[in-house]
Amino acid sequence: MTLPRGPRAWFGRLPVVTRLVLAVAVTMSLVLTGAAGLVYWRVRTALDQQLHDDLAAYQHSLDRAVRAGTALPPGPSGSFCQVLDVRGHVLTSSDAGGRRPLLTAAELDSATHGHRVRRDVGSLLPITPDTLRLQAERVTAGGKTRVVVAAVRRGHRDEALRELLAQLALASGLTLIAASYVGYRTARAALRPVERYRTAAAALADGGQDLRLDVPADRDDEITRLGHTLNRMLDRLEASAVRERQFLADASHELRTPLSLLRAEVDVALHRPRSAGELTETLRSVDAEVQRLIDLSNALLGLEELGSTGHITRAPVRLADLVETAVAPHLRTAERAGRTLTSDAADTTADVDARWLRPAVGNLVDNALRHGHGTVHLTAAVRGARLRLRVTDEGPGFQPAFLPRAFDRFARAEASRTSAGSGLGLAFVHAVAAAHGGSARVENTGSGAAVTLDLPC
Repeated sequence: MTLPRGPRAWFGRLPVVTRLVLAVAVTMSLVLTGAAGLVYWRVRTALDQQLHDDLAAYQHSLDRAVRAGTALPPGPSGSFCQVLDVRGHVLTSSDAGGRRPLLTAAELDSATHGHRVRRDVGSLLPITPDTLRLQAERVTAGGKTRVVVAAVRRGHRDEALRELLAQLALASGLTLIAASYVGYRTARAALRPVERYRTAAAALADGGQDLRLDVPADRDDEITRLGHTLNRMLDRLEASAVRERQFLADASHELRTPLSLLRAEVDVALHRPRSAGELTETLRSVDAEVQRLIDLSNALLGLEELGSTGHITRAPVRLADLVETAVAPHLRTAERAGRTLTSDAADTTADVDARWLRPAVGNLVDNALRHGHGTVHLTAAVRGARLRLRVTDEGPGFQPAFLPRAFDRFARAEASRTSAGSGLGLAFVHAVAAAHGGSARVENTGSGAAVTLDLPC
């Protein structure tokens, strides 16, 4: 595999703390360089202006003396002068000026033609001796052209600038080190919770159980919100794992009985020759157990889908149509049992998920027909943006010990698991109610049992 090249790719492969420190260091370097450059420019401008003023005043006094033909006046400390003719010969010079012309041939020609010449001799860095700033002007004296050169030493000015540069370099270096250290400590402190989160996630990946990130409760920054988000993700993962384990345990426990019965029926049928009637009876028994397996599988899958997503799709549904569709499959069952099944639904609409609510209502009716007696009555009405569905029968009601666990999976009023039903009907009803943001309630009335769904619509 070819690795990306270039500064950006190299920078992207560095640890986060290193990248942050480098970013702080580079940014501070640019800021400090700009600030130091501004300070240096302002100070140098002020010193140059002072030097220029001294040089201009000295030049003016020299020009007057040459025009008047008097002795050359003394200048500022460390200054000197020369008076040249148009050929570059030194006519007059101060003691420090010497007899060697201070101007080059080109500068002398420019000054002779009336231009002001200004030049620095020597450099600031590296340090050179006898650094000067000189200025030359043309002066006419007694009908003759003369070039007057005034020069002042830059030693104090250059020394001040070198000292300034040293102080700026020292201050900038110390500031950069301090900023980098503070940036490093800040980055480490900011990323320390991330490292704790990574350690906890690694422990969870290695098989740890019930792990949660230690998130401060008195903060609300990006890292804290990340911790809360990760904790919610861990809660969902744990809930998903619990549901998976429960699903597997429930499925294995509940499927064992019908599968054992199927195996027993087949073994008995194969043990000795059977008549056509006996084989037909065996096939009917096998068919009943297969249907029981199908119902059990559908109920388990429905519960798992509701529990894993918790998502419903609401849509306006005519309440009377929903109730009629849910009750219709059970009318023949009630007729065969000599029972009466009635319904009373308001002529209105409800904003619910009919895909889930319809089978939930059917489960309630089926339970009432299986375990109750007398007339089964279903009422449905909307009051104050809430839908209330209630199924009642005229049987003996629920056993008191069964009421607290009525909505548990595989809870049955009968102790035997071979009784009719899977024990998942009321659990499915409760899951549908919870998915709608509502509630389910079981109770005994004076004349039988009642199950009520209360849903927002």
